Amino acid sequence: MQVVKEYVQRWYQSGLDPDEYICHRKHGNVVEIEEAETGKRRVVLTFCTNDVLGLSQEESVKQAAIDSILQYGTSNSSTSVLSGRIDLHRQLEDEISQFKHLPHTQLFLNAWMAMQALMDAFCHLAIPVPGFQHTRETLIMTDVLNHGCIVSALTNAGTRSGKMFGHSPRVRVKAYRHCNMEDFARKLKRYAKPDDRIMVVSDAVFSMDGDLAPLPDMIEILSNYPDSVLLMDEAHATGAIGATGRGIYEYYGLTPQDAINRGIAPLIMTTFSKFGASVGAAISSHVAELKPLLNVSPTSIGTCSLAPPLTAAALQSIRLVQQRPEIVTRLQENTRYLRSRLAAHDFTAIGETNVVPVILPSGLNPKAFARELLDYGIWVSPIWFIAKPRIRITVNALHTYEEMDRLVATMVKVRELSYKPTISA
Repeated sequence: MQVVKEYVQRWYQSGLDPDEYICHRKHGNVVEIEEAETGKRRVVLTFCTNDVLGLSQEESVKQAAIDSILQYGTSNSSTSVLSGRIDLHRQLEDEISQFKHLPHTQLFLNAWMAMQALMDAFCHLAIPVPGFQHTRETLIMTDVLNHGCIVSALTNAGTRSGKMFGHSPRVRVKAYRHCNMEDFARKLKRYAKPDDRIMVVSDAVFSMDGDLAPLPDMIEILSNYPDSVLLMDEAHATGAIGATGRGIYEYYGLTPQDAINRGIAPLIMTTFSKFGASVGAAISSHVAELKPLLNVSPTSIGTCSLAPPLTAAALQSIRLVQQRPEIVTRLQENTRYLRSRLAAHDFTAIGETNVVPVILPSGLNPKAFARELLDYGIWVSPIWFIAKPRIRITVNALHTYEEMDRLVATMVKVRELSYKPTISA
């Protein structure tokens, strides 16, 4: 363990460790937090929650979670394929299928487990069947900026979960430049072999850059590869983009049927930690046979099913999104307003969604900048360990224009106090 101790000490000395805060209570976007290192408490206005529609504090969502506990208890205490499936699971899957226009949906505890289950189901056909020989290799194409749950699953895609050594046909994973369709088409042509099973995986909204995958172009390119599969991870898209919050297909004026009509099998991963006031994930498909394979994957059959209160909260949230599309509209209006105010004050905000990464001048350390903001009662997320350090602001439907003005004014004040630009002669 000595090497671990030495490494962590060096990690702390390098300033790479995150500041830790503990939340004590919430009211809207006003939260009381405690600085873990010092115990100091303060009340701040948060711009770093992923509760994009503000539904985690919605009374009907909280009541749905409470009611589910009274009916089912706090846990299902079993896997879905044994005794852990409850009617709320079926209702939530049906609701997601209707919302995403894909008829077959399978629930998971989180996106990491959902992605690994998909690798098992698609690449390895989950479990061996007597008399069936799986001989075709898999080619997976992935955007270089895809989320960590995708990266982790693809790293382990070569062998089925639960097996140290596998005998399935080879899985080849290739990356293409971020949202670069010329590079995507070129590499697909280079790496695809005639008998490959092809899957393309992409975030719909990229969690660190706040930009969108070019879905129409992806469909156009993939139409040249019949029976290919296109997975969109809609973690930051559901409830946030599209006129009614249905995600990236709606944003571009499409439905999954448009992909199907071009010979492509569309998959959508929905998660509940952003729009759904809960946790958990789901994969939706128009292919009925995929669902049982997902259901018996090790990350499904080897763990408890989604707990009743989490399922109920997600179910009520997705119903509210459909009943009250104005909350989606409000989120999108807030996104446009904040981005316009940041631009007016010469902040470089990249992307185009409610995930608003602000690239600071090179002389400003994001951790230090965020700490200064916190002293003025504003809480944002500093991201300092990637190629372009930034602060990441997340807008939600509960933010008021006054709160967003306060954020920008405080950012201007901290920039003026902390940053002295170099004037060239």
